[in-house]
Amino acid sequence: MKALQYLIIAAFIVSCAPKGEQALDPGDVDGRRTLLAEKKKDLQELKKEIAKLSKEIYLLDPPKEKKAVQVKTEILKKTNFKRFIEVQATVVAEDKVNVSSEVGGRITALNVKEGDYVKRGQLIAKTDMVTVENQIAELQTSLNLAQTVFERQERLWKQNIGSELQYLEAESNKERLENSLATIKSQISKKNIYAPISGTVEMKYMNQGETVSPGMPIIQILNTGKTKVVADIQESFLGKIKRGDEVEINFPALNETTKSKVTMLGRSIDPANRTFKVEFSGGGLGSRIKPNLMASVRFNDLEQNDAVVIPLDVIQEDVGGNKFVFRAKTQDNKKFAEKVLIELGESSKEGVVILIGLQPGDELINAGGLTLSDKDPIIVIDSE
Repeated sequence: MKALQYLIIAAFIVSCAPKGEQALDPGDVDGRRTLLAEKKKDLQELKKEIAKLSKEIYLLDPPKEKKAVQVKTEILKKTNFKRFIEVQATVVAEDKVNVSSEVGGRITALNVKEGDYVKRGQLIAKTDMVTVENQIAELQTSLNLAQTVFERQERLWKQNIGSELQYLEAESNKERLENSLATIKSQISKKNIYAPISGTVEMKYMNQGETVSPGMPIIQILNTGKTKVVADIQESFLGKIKRGDEVEINFPALNETTKSKVTMLGRSIDPANRTFKVEFSGGGLGSRIKPNLMASVRFNDLEQNDAVVIPLDVIQEDVGGNKFVFRAKTQDNKKFAEKVLIELGESSKEGVVILIGLQPGDELINAGGLTLSDKDPIIVIDSE
């Protein structure tokens, strides 16, 4: 039909070509105005002929209707939009202590090995205190002599023999040695090293026969019965999570997900990675949770009520960068696809909030719309 229109217009242009135009005087304005008016009149007549022929062709050979596309739709409703953030975390033992000796010496006995379970107060190791024991023997000998001297001076003093100074010196020397002996004996009691908490021996730093210095760790005890989950969270979420908030913790290695609560928020920001520390309770899975087990924590950082939310995968973009979707419309008992430009709000994995373009009650095409064009006929095979 278009080819016919072009043919008619071409014939008109040829037939209307100015035959005597070269005879017109170059300065003849009135002649040219008269010729232009004639051409416009001829063009109007030609347009009428074109419209008539087009109508006849349409009646004789009507265009075929485009085949309807099968789609799925959903009726949009207002809903509460929640966005969740997921961060990596690690299980940490709450009770983890290094057991050390308060005094130096050679380890004469080490009664545990890695993996052993120990109870609080259980004897862990003994250290060699020969030097201290020798000091005690020397002090005891000196104290015995000082005691004898003091007793003699005391008897003489009671008989008014000798000076008061001698009596006081003897008493002072005896008391000094008594105090020194008591101090040394308190150290000898520290040769036995006991477990400060109940738990499992996680690591052994020293072996029997090695010499340990005061404060040097000998073993590490881990209480696996008390654990917590620790995560480093970006500072941008500082105001969006607080103590007592409920979170969801997943342990991929155990294929377990549990609810927990925030028990502690860090008081400072790590300048190296701009994060702050957050701790969560273990989640009630007991001994199945092991220290250093990897976990992921999911918490709600945004909530918006009465929002129109659609899936991310139905949103398309045209060549101009405009975001759009298709919704189903009905006209003359036939459904067709209508292209709708939209403005997006907050989004999450579950969907995106629509600020402009869609309203509750609209029938959104949520499947089969990627091949559609505006006004294409559709058949709804499933509607939610």
